[in-house]
Amino acid sequence: MFRNPAIVIPGAVSLFMVCVALLAPALAPFDPLAGSLETRLLPPAWEANGDMAHLLGTDRMGRDVLSRLIHGAKISLSVVALALLIAGSIGSALGIVAGYVGGLTEALLMRLVDLALSLPIILIALLFGVVFGPDFGNIVIIISLVLWSQFARMARSETLKIKNSEFIDLARTAGLHPIAIMIRHIAPNVAGPLIVLATLQVGTVIIIEASLSFLGVGVPPPTPAWGSMIAEGRSYIVSEPWLCVIPGLAILVTVLAMNMLGDALAETLNPELARRPGGH
Repeated sequence: MFRNPAIVIPGAVSLFMVCVALLAPALAPFDPLAGSLETRLLPPAWEANGDMAHLLGTDRMGRDVLSRLIHGAKISLSVVALALLIAGSIGSALGIVAGYVGGLTEALLMRLVDLALSLPIILIALLFGVVFGPDFGNIVIIISLVLWSQFARMARSETLKIKNSEFIDLARTAGLHPIAIMIRHIAPNVAGPLIVLATLQVGTVIIIEASLSFLGVGVPPPTPAWGSMIAEGRSYIVSEPWLCVIPGLAILVTVLAMNMLGDALAETLNPELARRPGGH
């Protein structure tokens, strides 16, 4: 697997972005919130009148774009980690219960999943964002609410495949409580496909977070977020295009790398998931 370029290359890019996010305070050359009107709207260092101290230039408040970009990675990937942890935990638990218990419980839970899957993700996230207001914690909860159904559907599907397996029958015969069976025997055996699904959802979470920040209902300013950086720079798109282009490229590269990694892992570890049309 680790000799496959389709995994190694996007994996290296993804690992680099994660390291940047984790080491943001040490890597950022300036305080991302500190600015000076004397250095406002400096172009990137490679352009005329650029300053090597500000490699990617400065914004309208004189804040260093590189520092804000690095801290923006920390914000985006923190949202990714927390949202997928919450959505994955809740969705997987409900999906396992639906698949194992069956009957009315399964019918009710899966109708709820079908309803959630039928709703437009960005629109619902925007609606929740307007209702709950811009806040880091709210963004994590909002994204979790719109993504849990993906994990529930996958967990139910995988549970149905193994619920009548011999080792599950042996656990029932031994008198194990259904909850113990689901936790000890089913959850570990459905974890692999769910991890692949989580990888495929990373790009979706980044896009949702950036979209909400761009529309003003994401992480509140002056906290640096890639989406809000694009929103702040759009007024200068003609005269100072780097203010939009640079964070836009960061989103593009990160989402592309994560999606390519997820696709490659799906093809390697769970071919059935990879073959599903629109599975990610």
